[in-house]
Amino acid sequence: MGCCSGRCTFIFLCTFQLVTALERQVFDFLGYQWAPILATFIHIVVVILGLFGTIQYRPRYVVVYAVWAAVWVTWNVFIICFYLEVGGLSKDSELLTFNLSRHHSWWREHGLGCVREEPAASLGLLDSQAPVPGDGCALEHGYVEALHSALQILVALVGFVCACYVISIFTEEEDSFDFIGGFDPFPLYHVHEKPSSLLFKQAYL
Repeated sequence: MGCCSGRCTFIFLCTFQLVTALERQVFDFLGYQWAPILATFIHIVVVILGLFGTIQYRPRYVVVYAVWAAVWVTWNVFIICFYLEVGGLSKDSELLTFNLSRHHSWWREHGLGCVREEPAASLGLLDSQAPVPGDGCALEHGYVEALHSALQILVALVGFVCACYVISIFTEEEDSFDFIGGFDPFPLYHVHEKPSSLLFKQAYL
């Protein structure tokens, strides 16, 4: 029962991670945030891999998930520091877009309660395409992104613990299966078969 509940919990957690990751990926695409898009894509692939490994009893895949969970936590800590401007980082920089565009977080313009101001036409075509931050936002976009990352950190930490538990379950099952001769090409009853047959022949003679 504990084995099933542990696997089921991990499967549910991976499903929840996929939902939150896809939600975040959509808003990163809308904001042209190429670095988070790439990281979230890898995260989705690894979560699917961990989900497959859990269902198909592939502990190596779950190990890959556990290792990635630690990397994912580190990445989201960096995102929090970036948007809260910790350690000299600036949320207005083009670091997350690889300096390919002047776009920023989608929540900067479209957050709850934000009123977007259209740029003046006299600024030219290039400036008119630049994103304009909204006014009157109920929550600043930096805090929205930080909350998203905090949720990812929390889920990843729980996922890491569950992954370690699932790996221990799989290891115990493999050891117990090996102990009872599951991987032995010559089980014990084959070993004792020849002496018993010899004793039978001797008694008959």
